[in-house]
Amino acid sequence: MIYIKSKNEIDLMRTAGKVIANLFEVLERAIKPGVTTLELNRIAEDFIIKNGCKPAFKGLYGFPASICASINEEVVHGIPSLRKLKEGDIISIDLGATYKGYNADAARTFPVGDISKEAQKLIEVTKNSFFEGIKYAREGNRLSDISHAIQTYVESHGFSVVREYVGHGIGIKMHEDPQIPNFGPPGRGPRLKRGMCLAIEPMVNAGHYAVRTLEDNWTVVTVDGSLSAHYENTIVITDGDPEILTIL
Repeated sequence: MIYIKSKNEIDLMRTAGKVIANLFEVLERAIKPGVTTLELNRIAEDFIIKNGCKPAFKGLYGFPASICASINEEVVHGIPSLRKLKEGDIISIDLGATYKGYNADAARTFPVGDISKEAQKLIEVTKNSFFEGIKYAREGNRLSDISHAIQTYVESHGFSVVREYVGHGIGIKMHEDPQIPNFGPPGRGPRLKRGMCLAIEPMVNAGHYAVRTLEDNWTVVTVDGSLSAHYENTIVITDGDPEILTIL
């Protein structure tokens, strides 16, 4: 069932989203060669708590940290560790915050120092695909109109969209109905209505879209070892353009 959020509920999610948006600016300054993903996790957790929220990911389905930190060929769900970032890496950070029981969720992929042209293009295409998708996040459109726009844009640049992991509704729960694939034909799925809160999150591979999970049962990587990028925001369907809750 898809839950339509009230103005008060959206206000609470907006507060959580603002904390996330500000946190990404803090993390961007901290990301450089030599820093560990565990240190980035500490920075994020401290910031979320200091700003009156709870880390939404910590303990979610048993996940042991407050952020997912996925490097290079890691797609999503990377567990923070003592691994140090190196010049030329890219790192995807996915995180959530909970404010008075309501969630917001977002992800970004950052360069570590100077990166290759392919890596830079991958980051930019992944981000841009999100914005191509939400052009269709308007009341009355079908959910898959978003999905189709994302896939079309990504593939037009020679990259591929991950199939196994998708966006989702969000609110009291981190993951609510509906599921939102980043691929597929347009004109399918439920019609969008104002008050729907959605986490749209393209995950894009430089190579083939196939992925697998490592032995830690969390970290997802590309099967062919190609780079992967992730970009996500929590949005609200309105009577006009969608509102993005996790961006400044």
